[in-house]
Amino acid sequence: MPRTTDRLPFPYRSEAGVLAQRLAALQGALDWAAAAVDAAPWVRAVRENPPPFWAMESLLKEYPISSAEGLALMRLAEALLRVPDAETAIALTADQLGRADFDGAADSTLARLSSTAIAMSKKFLPEAGNEPGLMVKLGARTVVAATLRAVQLLGRQFVLGQTIEEGMKEAASARKRQANLSFSFDMLGEGARTDADALRYLASYQNAIAAIARTADPQRAPSQNDGISIKLSALHPRFEDAQHDRVMRELVPRVWQLCEGAAAANLNLTIDAEEVDRLELSLEVFEALAKLVAQHCPQWQGFGLALQAYQTRAVELIEHVATLGRQYRLKFMCRLVKGAYWDAEIKRAQELGLPAYPVFTQKPHTDVSYLACAQALLNASVAIYPQFATHNAGTIAAILQMATRQGVPFELQRLHGMGEGIYREVLKNPAVSCRVYAPVGAHRDLLAYLVRRLLENGANSSFVHQLADESVGMDELLVSPLEQSRPAAMAAALPLPPDLYGMARPNSLGLDLAVVAHREPLLAAHAALVVPTVPEATAAEAQAAVAKAVQAFAGWNHTPVAERAASLRRAADAMQQQQARLCALLVKEAHKGWGDAVSEVREAIDFLRYYANDAERVMAPQTLPGPTGESNTLRLEGRGAWVCISPWNFPLAIFAGQVAAALATGNTVLAKPAEQTPAIALEAVKLLYAAGVPANALQLLHGPGETVGASLVAQPGIAGVVFTGSTQVAKIIQRALAAKDGPIIPLIAETGGINAMLVDSTALPEQVADAVVQSAFRSAGQRCSALRLLCVHEAIADGVIEMIEGAAKELVAGNPSELATDLGPVIDAEAFEGITRHVQRLHTDAKPLLGSRRAAHEQPHVIAPQMFEVGSIAEVTQEIFGPVLQVVRWGGDPMAVVQQINALGYGLTLGIQTRIDSRALALAGAARVGNVYVNRNMIGAVVGVQPFGGEGLSGTGPKAGGPNYLLRFCAEQTLTINTTAAGGNVALFTG
Repeated sequence: MPRTTDRLPFPYRSEAGVLAQRLAALQGALDWAAAAVDAAPWVRAVRENPPPFWAMESLLKEYPISSAEGLALMRLAEALLRVPDAETAIALTADQLGRADFDGAADSTLARLSSTAIAMSKKFLPEAGNEPGLMVKLGARTVVAATLRAVQLLGRQFVLGQTIEEGMKEAASARKRQANLSFSFDMLGEGARTDADALRYLASYQNAIAAIARTADPQRAPSQNDGISIKLSALHPRFEDAQHDRVMRELVPRVWQLCEGAAAANLNLTIDAEEVDRLELSLEVFEALAKLVAQHCPQWQGFGLALQAYQTRAVELIEHVATLGRQYRLKFMCRLVKGAYWDAEIKRAQELGLPAYPVFTQKPHTDVSYLACAQALLNASVAIYPQFATHNAGTIAAILQMATRQGVPFELQRLHGMGEGIYREVLKNPAVSCRVYAPVGAHRDLLAYLVRRLLENGANSSFVHQLADESVGMDELLVSPLEQSRPAAMAAALPLPPDLYGMARPNSLGLDLAVVAHREPLLAAHAALVVPTVPEATAAEAQAAVAKAVQAFAGWNHTPVAERAASLRRAADAMQQQQARLCALLVKEAHKGWGDAVSEVREAIDFLRYYANDAERVMAPQTLPGPTGESNTLRLEGRGAWVCISPWNFPLAIFAGQVAAALATGNTVLAKPAEQTPAIALEAVKLLYAAGVPANALQLLHGPGETVGASLVAQPGIAGVVFTGSTQVAKIIQRALAAKDGPIIPLIAETGGINAMLVDSTALPEQVADAVVQSAFRSAGQRCSALRLLCVHEAIADGVIEMIEGAAKELVAGNPSELATDLGPVIDAEAFEGITRHVQRLHTDAKPLLGSRRAAHEQPHVIAPQMFEVGSIAEVTQEIFGPVLQVVRWGGDPMAVVQQINALGYGLTLGIQTRIDSRALALAGAARVGNVYVNRNMIGAVVGVQPFGGEGLSGTGPKAGGPNYLLRFCAEQTLTINTTAAGGNVALFTG
């Protein structure tokens, strides 16, 4: 069905082009020089009479985020309050305080309260990573208790109250000191991972609205009453575009309950802004609610949402909301913010290979956008009541100037605990009103919110930080963002995502499946696709193919490496052009979900380009040092005909990577794809042929491994084998190669693993749940890197396991071609039956955590997520190649856990979730694995960024997609020439 946000422009546009539009819109609408003159007295007053020592300005002056001390306090504030066990709390405190020097702090109230005590207390803390003795431990417990109190004191400055009643009491006290204040209460908590979480947040919001309503005057306008801010992601565990229908069906009624309560008391209810990929969905929820407001309480003017100025679509978004207001004859309250997810949006665009960033990449550009948005809000005053959230004195003065010119009512907003000094001066004007965005909740829940605000306002470029730095002069502090954004004044921007790796290797272009224009070509390609039939080769044909490959080797090997590399680059470009068709083929033949299909095509493209570049690097002759009178040169060339045996779980990326590595280094290739996915391999081969690879240099041989694969490996003429698959098959190949007469043939094997994730009690449960669900269940668990064994600290195990259980139950298993599907079928009936046997065994031998679950869809071979608790790490002896997770609790020394994981014999991936930096490094150093991931998921290694491969039972190395991979495909030759035999070293004589 058509979406309601068609009026919004494409999110990934030219930043320079959008900026030019914003500057043009402000032409003649703003006199920044006059605004700076108005703001200067406020700045001087704040610097002459600083706000309380715990306010943001003073905190940043004392401990800048860029300093070791500021970073230590931030990390402690983020984690310490949620650590339940003393041993880990001691380790975390020692780790963070050990990195900082609090002795040198200035002589201030804050310094006297914190720095001296912390500096002295460090003597009672163990060295990071060392086991403390009894006396030190007793002292450490005291230090941790003191540090906890300090962090709680810090939390009280940024959280208005731990309950709504406490928050309202504090708000009433603040109003006695400052009459023209109102509040928007934000019940602390990040997005829900489970439906139980969402219902708990819903009850919290309902309770808060009821409490606020008891003191509100329903006869006053919502702009005069206190209000509440809500997060849609807190009210639904799957608030994402792929779950559109479910969200509209389940979330809208929940939010409407809150709207009814707010409307009855004439309160302001604001939907907070979230990530860019949720914008369209947020707007559809907003419009659905606006329709209900228009039908049932059209007199209510308190419904609204927050708008992020750092989005390049911000002005158009305001126009869209204003259009809705006029359409439904409503007036919305709209809070303009700069945005709090900037770094996450930048990273997402880079990781997905999007064509541009959805946010401005430079602060002055965001400042210009904010001013243009302010003008747009003021222009839309018939449908919008503008609310301007900012701590920047210059921006405040500019808004006052623009609003006064137009005579439009508005309000300013600030965050509780921030910007107090500037607003103390601004609010001396009784005509100006301010609403305080006031977080409410338990201090342990403040962590993610607090850290995000500290980073947002504590960056060196922020006004709040510079206000506290008296070395920043008035002209610099109040510099015009319009002038900073003129082309002549613009600093170098971030490279666009396609240019992430420099001009030498373009980043593969990806797709944002939340954008209709990006996903429509995929769905169209899928509807039109007919999977081609690939004939099977016989053993005799395999033998003949080896002879052709051996004969073709000399010609391909002597082809200049630049020409070979150019062929691979042309193939990569062709894959990029055929992205939609290749994705559709992956969905149909390999049962991939759309997100996995897009990622795999990108990985194949990256392999082709990376190995093309690296071949030119490693195969360039190297001149070696030596005595005068001779030259010494190291040269590399291909070995001969290679057998490349690729798996079905990455039938395009691994196939392309193996083949590209062999071809780039001058080898000929006999490519044996997995039996289940030959059509994908055929399409890749066709593209390589079209790009200039000779037919005899690359031959595709489809068929069973027992016949075609075994025949290829057994042939006497092959020079090497590269294999990705099971450890069992790798050992069969290894024995077959060892039994052959003639040369010792190299084997590159990348096999599976019992991949573990270690979680200690400092880890953020929501982050752990996200990482576990992605690592264990994405791709139906059919990744060699997938999480198989979760080791969670006993002190937090109950809560973490419960959250993961709830999140896993929210996953959709079924038809992979549907956007809402999270888990498609496993590859075939044989895999389904094997996994099912393991699940049945675990129901007897372990504790089921998800019950007996079946897929809701009738799609064959679909297995819903499975999760079991086992008694020990040693019980996990086999890799289960599917969506099956085993969980074990641990206590004591985390190093012992890593040693038990090492003892399993596999060594592919390891996840570590901890806020103790020294612990993460120590555990990674002790782990016998190829890839360690700290505080993130453990899948999706990126070519050239995270070279991938393991050791032990998980493979031979070298790591694919890394700088050492191609060397294994090469033979080395050292050429030494005695130049004195032909008359001596002329350079020596003439030098």
